[in-house]
Amino acid sequence: MNAIRRMASAGPLKCKIGPSVLNSDLSQLYQESQRLLDSGADYLHLDVMDGHFVPNLTFGHPIVKCLRSKIKNAFFETHMMVSNPDQWIEPMADAGVNQYTFHIEPCTEIMKTCRKIREAGMKVGLALKPGTGIEAVRQYVDQADMILIMTVEPGFGGQKFMEDMMPKVQWLRHNYPLLDIEVDGGVGLSTINACADAGANMIVSGTAIINAPCSRSVIASLRETVESSIHKCNV
Repeated sequence: MNAIRRMASAGPLKCKIGPSVLNSDLSQLYQESQRLLDSGADYLHLDVMDGHFVPNLTFGHPIVKCLRSKIKNAFFETHMMVSNPDQWIEPMADAGVNQYTFHIEPCTEIMKTCRKIREAGMKVGLALKPGTGIEAVRQYVDQADMILIMTVEPGFGGQKFMEDMMPKVQWLRHNYPLLDIEVDGGVGLSTINACADAGANMIVSGTAIINAPCSRSVIASLRETVESSIHKCNV
């Protein structure tokens, strides 16, 4: 099935808010994840780092599988910041992941990796580092369910939002009106307008949601901004 048919079958563009659980208290991963879902999150964004593609090391499929055993129905997206994405496709599928988002930079056979992910029963996400131009992913958009535009360098939290990444989002939205476009890094109440105006509809936010006195109100505010932008585009 090509991207146009997949997007058409998905219906109208929707706002989706996915908190990054990496910013939460990982000793209470289940409780924190459930709290975020109860606060209105649409999905959980799970950052997987291998210590090679990025310097940091987080968690792998055993943790994801344990979390899935507690949270049966939520949509799990794994953001695979790893040097060999193919290595973890089957384990993550077995762990109950819904969408497998991998970085195109270390890949030599992107289309083959996309096919493996889909055959394993997961949706395909393609991620671009800030230094990777949009031209690097153009020929693969038809293979993807979602494109992730990183708005910080992957691997570290607390970085400043890079507004100069928004032209990538704008190009994708202009050329693929129904494509899910995700932004990740430094996204919060002060930067959501830039993301929404550019056309992002999937919003990953870490500290802005996790550390807020009321996560529910932050999620609601982010959603209101994005949905308003989607509405303007559809009018």
